Amino acid sequence: MSMKTALLLGLLIPVGFAATLPANAMGPGGEGRPAFSDLDANGDGSLTLEELQSAHETRMAEADTDGDGALSRDELIARATDRAAQMIDRQMARFDDNEDGMLSANELDDMRPRGGDPERMFSRIDADGDGVVSEAEFEEVAQGMGRRHGQGQQRGWGHRSNG
Repeated sequence: MSMKTALLLGLLIPVGFAATLPANAMGPGGEGRPAFSDLDANGDGSLTLEELQSAHETRMAEADTDGDGALSRDELIARATDRAAQMIDRQMARFDDNEDGMLSANELDDMRPRGGDPERMFSRIDADGDGVVSEAEFEEVAQGMGRRHGQGQQRGWGHRSNG
């Protein structure tokens, strides 16, 4: 493996890992998409509009720490920080095999998404198979990851379209 290839893989692997973080941060039904059982307040196996509205109100109240009915930048940052900390705690519990409070390179390898083999990842990005990744190939993969992970789209409860 050439130095250029090793350097590129060194850059792409963290990008690939970072792209999986939203998925890894998700709860059973996905972050931003709570588990069905959490929404089904009466446990009858179906969701009503009232149950969905109640879940939204609960999530809003939890994030609105000053109770003013709106989420400030600080409240949004606090909510995101809490979610990130919860995700990290789950990752540590799952992958810190020796329970030393740190993730070694080998433990991080276990976190790779399926197909996370660097050579396989490189070959998928190198669309024309010429042994190098062009800027166009790199951008195509980055855009594909963004589409798969909902970047550029508003998501979540209370989504409003401006169109």
